[in-house]
Amino acid sequence: MCVAPTSKLGAQVGSEPVANQVNAEPPKGPKPTGMVWVPAGEYQMGTNDEHSFPNERPAHAVRLTGFWMDEHEVTNAEFARFVAATGYKTTAERPIDWEQLKTQLPPGTPKPPEANLAPGSMVFTQPDHPVPLDDYTAWWRWVTGANWRHPEGPNSTLKGRENHPVVQVSWDDAVAYARWAGKRLPTEAEWEWAARGSLANKRFVWGNTPPTAKQANIWEGKFPYQNTKADGYDRTAPVASFAANGYGLYDMAGNVWEWCSDWYRADEHVTLASLGQCENPSGPKGSLDPDEPTVPKRVTKGGSFLCHISYCESYRPSARRGTAFDSGMSHVGFRCVQ
Repeated sequence: MCVAPTSKLGAQVGSEPVANQVNAEPPKGPKPTGMVWVPAGEYQMGTNDEHSFPNERPAHAVRLTGFWMDEHEVTNAEFARFVAATGYKTTAERPIDWEQLKTQLPPGTPKPPEANLAPGSMVFTQPDHPVPLDDYTAWWRWVTGANWRHPEGPNSTLKGRENHPVVQVSWDDAVAYARWAGKRLPTEAEWEWAARGSLANKRFVWGNTPPTAKQANIWEGKFPYQNTKADGYDRTAPVASFAANGYGLYDMAGNVWEWCSDWYRADEHVTLASLGQCENPSGPKGSLDPDEPTVPKRVTKGGSFLCHISYCESYRPSARRGTAFDSGMSHVGFRCVQ
């Protein structure tokens, strides 16, 4: 629901977030295990900062009711319990459905050999030399046999990574886990409000100072060919390895991108800003990315261990991207709300 900018609610645009009378305090009863309460409030979603991407602008007023959120990303161990209980097979563990895939490709695209439709996923592969930053194929490749159990391919395992965030999971996989756990994925508005941790209009989850190796798991060095690992990690880090934000949430910047429930539209912030203050927005009715108009995408937030100021700097609360809903990748995971 949205209200006109001239209303009493709309007049509060630009103010510090103010707790709503409803859901300001957590509901009575036991606290859900591993979750923290994110109070109701009002904030400016997005940004007007010129040093941002167009899809983050303009800032617009949003009001949310309170909710519980996982204090950290869903881990490999937690996802393994879901799979053991249900027998679920992730998207990356199933053969590619050509009939579905071809709807995302230019008309007339020929069917590839069957071997190319074997189960697999996208894996970050670090080059050993500088590469053009406008060609992501220089550091991403499709690997047959890559999935959540084998994040880098058949020869990789989860040994020692039980407490790392699960990756190589599609949006469908995240939704399936959330339903099993009696939860759901956060909306983009909920995720961003939670990431801000009660700090209004700040560039990062900790304030306005640039990140240090002690604040988040992001790319240190020269992207994508030189990683100094100053933060202590080559790829993902164990969850809660860095300080929590103001709401007690870990890894709301870096580590892995996180799935949200919303369809992705590059112009969604423009639409919402024109409507005035919105209450509990749940995203557009469908997806549209002008760069890949045939690919249905869902919103991902938070950046990852691959984010660097020279390339994306998306470890900011307002940063957003669209990711193909049926794709798993080395740097995409999720957390749930309730």
